[in-house]
Amino acid sequence: MSVTVALFQGPEFSADVDANLVSIDAAAEGAAAAGASILVTPEMSVSGYDIGDLVRERAEPFDGPIFERIAAIARTRAVAIVYGYPESSGESVFNSVQVVDASGLSVARYRKTHLFGELDRTHFAPGPELLVQFDFGGLRCGLLTCYDVEFPETVRAHADAGTQWLIVPTGLMTPFEIIATHVVPTRAYESQLFITYVNRCGAEASLTYCGLTCAVAPDGTDIARFGAHEQLLTVDLDPAELARSRAVNTHLADRRHDLYRTVLDPTGSSRPEQETDR
Repeated sequence: MSVTVALFQGPEFSADVDANLVSIDAAAEGAAAAGASILVTPEMSVSGYDIGDLVRERAEPFDGPIFERIAAIARTRAVAIVYGYPESSGESVFNSVQVVDASGLSVARYRKTHLFGELDRTHFAPGPELLVQFDFGGLRCGLLTCYDVEFPETVRAHADAGTQWLIVPTGLMTPFEIIATHVVPTRAYESQLFITYVNRCGAEASLTYCGLTCAVAPDGTDIARFGAHEQLLTVDLDPAELARSRAVNTHLADRRHDLYRTVLDPTGSSRPEQETDR
C-alpha cells in the first residue's frame, strides 16, 4: 500500500516565526484535506535560514515552544509534520529537522552533518550522527538536510542501512539548480530509494531560493517537480515500486565489496595497504 505525502515549498517568510507557523498550519490543513498522512517542509522552515545572528536568538531545545506549536498543529490536522529549526543543546546550535507524528509525539530528530560554507559554519555545529531513521507508512525512512545529499556517501550509507525513503529538507539557492535537477535524481537511482527534496522559495537576505522541490522514484524519474514559487503538492510512494526498481537496477546487489578500499585502513594509515610482489 502506498503512502500519500504532502510536500510544502514554502513559506516565503523569513525570521517571522509566528507567520511561518501559520503558513505551516495552513499547509498541514491542505495536506490533510488532500489525504496526505505526512507533511514535509523545507530546511529551517520555522525560523528562516539566512537570518544571521537571529539563528542563536531563535534557537531552542528540541522540546521547546516551536515543538509544542508544531505538535499542536499535527494533532489538530491529524497529519505528521517534518520541520526545520535551530536546535540549542548546551553551548551548541544545530541545524535540525524533527519529525512529529499525528499524535504530537517526536519520532525522529536529525542534526545536519555537512555544513555549507560560512552560512552554516558561522552559526551551527556539525551534527555527530549521520543515520537517523524511523518507520512510516510501511517504509523505512531516513533524514538528511540540504548539502548532506550532495555527498554520495551519505545516501549510500542510508541505502546500506535499509532506508527506503530519504527525506531531505533543503534551502537550495541559485545558481545551484543542478543539485535539484541532476544530483538528486542521480542519488535516488544509484542508491535505489525514494527521495523527497523539499526546498524553500523566494528571497531571504543574501539568498534567492530556486524552488524545484521534487519527489524522485528509485529509477531516477520525477514523481513530482515544482516551479519557483510557494506550492503544496501530494505524491504517492509505493513500496512495491521500490521492489520493482531494485529487481531491474541491481547496483546495490552487484557491488564488489572485496575490491573496494576505504581511505583509512584499520591501522589508521593515511593510505590503503598496497599489495606487492615482495
